[in-house]
Amino acid sequence: MTEPPHPHAMATGALTAVARTAVERLVALDAAHGATAALGAVRELTANVPGLTAAPDAPHGRDADTLAALAELCEVIGWILFDAGLDGRAHRMNTRALALAERCGDRATARLVLLNESMLHTRAGRPRAALDAAARVSGPRPLPTLVATLVLVRRAHAVALLGGRREADRLVARARSRFLDGASRQDPPWAWWIDRAELAGHHGWVLARLGDWNRAIPLLHEAATAPGPSYRHLFTAELLAALTGAHAWREAEELIAELAPHAGDIGSARTTETLARTAARLRGCAQAPVNLRAAAAFLLESVPPPPGGCQDGPSR
Repeated sequence: MTEPPHPHAMATGALTAVARTAVERLVALDAAHGATAALGAVRELTANVPGLTAAPDAPHGRDADTLAALAELCEVIGWILFDAGLDGRAHRMNTRALALAERCGDRATARLVLLNESMLHTRAGRPRAALDAAARVSGPRPLPTLVATLVLVRRAHAVALLGGRREADRLVARARSRFLDGASRQDPPWAWWIDRAELAGHHGWVLARLGDWNRAIPLLHEAATAPGPSYRHLFTAELLAALTGAHAWREAEELIAELAPHAGDIGSARTTETLARTAARLRGCAQAPVNLRAAAAFLLESVPPPPGGCQDGPSR
């Protein structure tokens, strides 16, 4: 990524253009190679783009277009930090994105940030905070179709963590039903990634949280084998975890054989953390066949370590 102009030499119009260009580049980089591959670009942007560290009420914040562009850039950076396993930094960037979006009245970006925060809270084991964040998305008017679908998905994951089996199942089924209504004209551009495979993957993941392996596995397989952005390797990792939970040893070994040679190239720390956790469980599982335990040991050696050799958040 070309280094942006020095902050003090950047006029408001230039700042807006730099932020919008950076969003496009980060989204493309993340989709193709994963969040960890985008961390270098994130560091450059954070060091060089005013508004990523300045207070939301700084002088440039008086311009609505500039604020909206910065809010969107902060949201994208927050997502990348989250998928890279840097939850604390992701939360701080989400907080900035939300403040910027609210200051300029960019409700679409504010909604996405809140939904990202809901996901972050679920990963950190804070389901009630996740539900609170998702609840803040709603307003006086009905939500656009895809936004409402994602709210239901976030609620389903949080409720599953709380042990609400029937409600979580009902919520994720409602999400898939709502999705079938088709995107509305009011749906924001950021909703491009909410498609059939995404919904199948989340449906399977929620069912896996509930231990409903027989229903979870085919849905996760559907999502894992569909084309899509790089982060969807996460559904493959959740599929391996579900196969392990179901004691489907042969299928688990076959999946590891496919995964291990390419595990080092996975750019999502959430994915590699899930793979490592499942591989460690299999390696120490006396019920698993010897060949599977050996394959799990190899997978454990193949997944890359978290950025910087440590993570600042849990992995679910």
